[in-house]
Amino acid sequence: MRAIGKTGIIMAAVLTAVSTQAASAASAKRESFGKLPDGTAIEAVTLTGTNGVSARIMTLGATLQSLYAPDRNGKMADITLGYDDAASYASAPNFWGQTIGRYANRIAGGRFVLDGKTYQLPLNDKTNTLHGGTVGFDKLVWKIASVTNGAQAKVVMTLTSPAGDQGYPGTLAAKVTYALDDQGALTIDFDATSDAPTIVNMTNHALFDLAGEGSATGIYGQRLTIPARRYTPVNATLIPTGELKPVAGTVFDFTKGRALSDGIRDGRDPQIVIGHGWDHNFVLDKGATPEPGLAARVEDPASGRVLEVLTTEPGVQFYSGNFLDGSLIGKSGHVYRMGDGLALEPQKFPDTPNQPAFGSARVDPGKPYHHRMIYRVSVAR
Repeated sequence: MRAIGKTGIIMAAVLTAVSTQAASAASAKRESFGKLPDGTAIEAVTLTGTNGVSARIMTLGATLQSLYAPDRNGKMADITLGYDDAASYASAPNFWGQTIGRYANRIAGGRFVLDGKTYQLPLNDKTNTLHGGTVGFDKLVWKIASVTNGAQAKVVMTLTSPAGDQGYPGTLAAKVTYALDDQGALTIDFDATSDAPTIVNMTNHALFDLAGEGSATGIYGQRLTIPARRYTPVNATLIPTGELKPVAGTVFDFTKGRALSDGIRDGRDPQIVIGHGWDHNFVLDKGATPEPGLAARVEDPASGRVLEVLTTEPGVQFYSGNFLDGSLIGKSGHVYRMGDGLALEPQKFPDTPNQPAFGSARVDPGKPYHHRMIYRVSVAR
């Protein structure tokens, strides 16, 4: 047999390393995702890890359009609510996986004061502004800046919001980065810079059903944990009262885990009556942190799927899908009804610009905004 020289051994080692790296690399695929009713072309990028977890992100709203995860038997299912085509997101809009901005959640009266000047935003939630306004970031078409493969498969999307957009001051340059690794962690980075003082609070608004979207059982049999000893009660229009109320002894206590069927119909709690279920901000025990910390954990005992949500922000809005009324037909022809999905939206507290005790949502020139959150899926054995 012919001997292999030193050069041949080195080359073989290099080829083996390259082959191993390629086999373990997450991948990103860019493709068309149809058109809006006005003819605007929409693209999507699908990120796939070697463990089979995949996330599709479309340019309309920089939206997490799907997230596929395995159950304990390896069966894959899309665990996010939404539509099968881009046009439906425009013609029958809802908050299903979109990037939310400029300001996620509610601002009382659609007004805030910055440096002595009052700014008025559109009122799109009765007497309040919700999720940025009538035409928030969720309804705009973002630009794909880059797509990369590797240890993490990534897509970067950008958007410029001009001064005065929806009433907000300052021209805002926004960027969202989705990065999926091979362990089932989808990291989302929200970044923004402004040329004038403004307010920013960005998040993702995916609705999840760990049994698989459109499942017959919905979310009621699933178990939620939120490491928060306090929450922010709301008034009749879902604006925080300013109180940080202890969860102990109430149906808002998720510190040790709680089945979602336990409390969602408890009419003895006036906050459940106001929200038609849970639609409240929880004050995370960890507070705001430089690195993402746990905000929530959901487990579906039937499938074994687990979702953990991590964030650098101090709060998380838990919304139990209270306003799904069967009028919207989602993926695979599924009719979505109350309890068919839940949202866990890491954020600054609602109405922070009007409630100084909640902190600050201010962004100044030269002081960029950054929020990192993670959706991490796994299986409980």
